[in-house]
Amino acid sequence: MRYTTLGSTGLKVSRLCIGCMSFGGPDAKGYEWTLGYEESERVIDRAVDLGINFFDTADVYSNGKSEQIVGKALQGRRDQIVLATKVGLPTGDGPDDRGLGRKHVMRNLKRSLANLRTDRVDLYQIHRWDYYTPIEQVLKTLTEVVREQRAADHIGGSSMWARQFAKALYTSDRLGLERFKTMQDHYNLAYREEEREMIPLCREEGVPLLPWSPLGRGFLTGKYKRKSKPSSARYRKDRYLKGRYFRPEDFDVVERLEEVAKEKGVKPAQVALAWLINKKDVASPIIGPTKVEQLEELVEGASIHLKQGDMRRLEEPYRPHPVLGHE
Repeated sequence: MRYTTLGSTGLKVSRLCIGCMSFGGPDAKGYEWTLGYEESERVIDRAVDLGINFFDTADVYSNGKSEQIVGKALQGRRDQIVLATKVGLPTGDGPDDRGLGRKHVMRNLKRSLANLRTDRVDLYQIHRWDYYTPIEQVLKTLTEVVREQRAADHIGGSSMWARQFAKALYTSDRLGLERFKTMQDHYNLAYREEEREMIPLCREEGVPLLPWSPLGRGFLTGKYKRKSKPSSARYRKDRYLKGRYFRPEDFDVVERLEEVAKEKGVKPAQVALAWLINKKDVASPIIGPTKVEQLEELVEGASIHLKQGDMRRLEEPYRPHPVLGHE
């Protein structure tokens, strides 16, 4: 496993990050397709064995069960792990059970730390932009989390408009508040709208990318075919999968990906991941394996070197998309 420095944080992270949205269990409402504890633990243990030291979860995943599983599985190994979680999406029905207001952030941070069995996280990220709480207040709350409570070492952003991220960075600099050190955005071979504004902004500001859904929720594995009706449990239960991909132009990308993978004698998912890792702005794509075998394949894919000609061939079929993933 190769490692990289995570921007200005100084943290050394593996070139792959384990996204923990797949951990929870079939009794987690809305997350019925996720893994229970024993299956999740097998994936987590194998990831650590393979040298992966970066794990990303969120308070909303499986209604908190993802954090609980990660905390239990990594108990006793916390000092060797870079641990990230997120706050902001709804975790209840009340008016203060969502967003980035101080009450919600502080309450959910306390809950997340208890779930994760730790007194701090390395990276605390906002789970989308809050249109109702001024960014000045959001950053003051997060600065308190880092500087006074010492419950997080760094803060990060996630999918938003580039103008919003620029405003947040400017506000931090103007008021002497904590700065977002990372950007976790929607970026893969089938969705490249981030290349227009967000990635150039991050490059200029020295903010590394942590792409989520690097395999398009399984779409870029080649398992879905242009003229076949999807039948996977993930497709039936995950409304975001069917809503974000499956356009004719998306299948153009997948079919080119399959061509390149066949020529190299590897799997499409491995090439899709290698494409991201070969992008200089990307620090650590966030993968969500549900089987040890999938994890091992992706780790192998992370070491594939793609020539510039390969990169151009993979990128050529892409066509502009509506912006997806800010919700």
